[in-house]
Amino acid sequence: MEYTILILALPMFSFLLLGLAGMKMSHKVAGTIGTLSLGIVTVLSYLTAFRYFTAPRTADGTFETLMPWNFEWLPFTESLHIDMGILLDPISVMMLVVISTVSLMVHIYSFGYMKGEVGFQRYYAFLSLFSMSMLGLVVATNIFQMYVFWELVGVSSYLLIGFYYTKPEAIAASKKAFIVTRFADLGFLIGILIYGYYMQTFEFDPAQERLMQAGMVLPLALGLMFVGGAGKSAMFPLHIWLPDAMEGPTPVSALIHAATMVVAGVYLVARMFPLFIGFAPETLHIVAYVGAFTAFYAASVACAQSDIKRVLAFSTISQIGFMMVALGVCTSMDPHEGGLGYMAGMFHLFTHAMFKALLFLGAGCIIHAVHSNEMSTMGGLRKYMPITHITFLIACLAIAGIPPFSGFFSKDEILAACFQFSPAMGWIMTIIAGMTAFYMFRLYYGIFWGTENKELHEHHTPHESPLSMTFPLMFLALITIVCGWIQPFGHFVSSNGHAYDIHLDMNVAVTSVVVALIAIAIATWMYARDRQPVADMLAKRFATLHRAAYKRFYMDEVWMFVTKRIIFRCVSKPLAWFDRHAIDQFMNFMAWCTNAAGGTIQPLQNGRIQSYTQWFYGGIIVLVVILLLS
Repeated sequence: MEYTILILALPMFSFLLLGLAGMKMSHKVAGTIGTLSLGIVTVLSYLTAFRYFTAPRTADGTFETLMPWNFEWLPFTESLHIDMGILLDPISVMMLVVISTVSLMVHIYSFGYMKGEVGFQRYYAFLSLFSMSMLGLVVATNIFQMYVFWELVGVSSYLLIGFYYTKPEAIAASKKAFIVTRFADLGFLIGILIYGYYMQTFEFDPAQERLMQAGMVLPLALGLMFVGGAGKSAMFPLHIWLPDAMEGPTPVSALIHAATMVVAGVYLVARMFPLFIGFAPETLHIVAYVGAFTAFYAASVACAQSDIKRVLAFSTISQIGFMMVALGVCTSMDPHEGGLGYMAGMFHLFTHAMFKALLFLGAGCIIHAVHSNEMSTMGGLRKYMPITHITFLIACLAIAGIPPFSGFFSKDEILAACFQFSPAMGWIMTIIAGMTAFYMFRLYYGIFWGTENKELHEHHTPHESPLSMTFPLMFLALITIVCGWIQPFGHFVSSNGHAYDIHLDMNVAVTSVVVALIAIAIATWMYARDRQPVADMLAKRFATLHRAAYKRFYMDEVWMFVTKRIIFRCVSKPLAWFDRHAIDQFMNFMAWCTNAAGGTIQPLQNGRIQSYTQWFYGGIIVLVVILLLS
């Protein structure tokens, strides 16, 4: 499969062409080049998936791991070197399909959404760079190559979030995303260096003897790597950058939230899963606890947000928490004996990518129609936007876990894995799943039902979006309906590589559906009518709690306090004082000593031959005396 190099080369070429010559092209030509390159990448990704998953399995019943391309880039020792290449295994091939599909839909959608925007060509150049970076991350042959593309993802997200660089909010959001993820990535880098030092390789599967020798260090290295993953995947308390990232164009939000940047941390844990299970199971369980708390926190905040993109942002944080929990509750490489969560997490990553992209692109159509993100400007839009209404409803049903939509199947597997791990964890995640259903239908009713803002609509009547924007909605809605029925998903991706037959745990399934239906019924009772007396009454009665949830439980304020009052005042200022009064003064002292020494010996350099001769013969006499005395 040597052609797979084109999966990275085409978007890279598109980025360079549009970045260097895009301003000389029309919007239509620039958009066509970017979309066509991603279209070819998508075809190649689907071809790769078809050929890979239909190829005969190895003798032990697993899929063969392929490296169509791999070359040594930076050698350090005979065994320690940084390679660049392409690795194909079940999870990387699955991710190629996910990333290329969502990215292509975003490229098509952007034709309509970004029409007439200043910097249209630059936008498509950044989209190509982002797609190439994420594709390179998932096919990395070693942990250091993954880190290189990991940082490229960070750079391209910074460029896209700050696309509207004339808006102070967009500038602040892009810097916030870059800085927070850089702090987390420092942990990732330190973990990689520890791993490389003790393993003497950057490969994902080091030699067994190295693993046995460095087994005590692996939990530390893997824990530090997870810090990087927690930053990219917006796990608490490193989640603060993601809601503000909504300042970028809405298609960018779909790309970041659905299939690329925020699932990078989940993919990292999945990629290192055999090492977590074999040598750091306690660290893996910490991943589960962090994911569970993050899922609950984000769901609580989503229940109180009024900006539709921020509701979806916290929904993403919560759903990524579900995926982390699924991986973290695994206790074995065998899916029948504690390893179900691996398959469940990857399955939910796949289904979530489709319906979350659908939700964000649907939100983009709504914002395009009413020119606002606030639910107060919406209400009653179902009669103006029928396609957006139906596709958005399908996505809401999917994320709520209602059968027969895709989210039901993947979320059921996660809950089953949680109950296998601990009944307490199972019930906690079931309750959070119910919260998901509640806030998503609160959002749905607030947009498409409720009280119509007739005064606002008189000045600007909402309308359905053009085909370039509604086609991706219909395509993703179709996938959302059918992809849950990919019951052989366990045949493609499982914790030990062997085929696993997905089967519903009826007790778990019935419980989760009942909880979701109760949550939807409560949301319907509170938000589906023209007025919302119950919601208003609860908001007033629990005003402190409601305001705290609306303000994200003041996590931004906590971080500002930690940053300004502790880091800047207690760390940065003393370091700055030490730099000025110790380091700088020491260097000034060295310069003064040099100048003084130069002034002392300056008379010796007077240009007089007699003086030079005197010092020359004087030196000879001193040397002769020393030799005679010795």
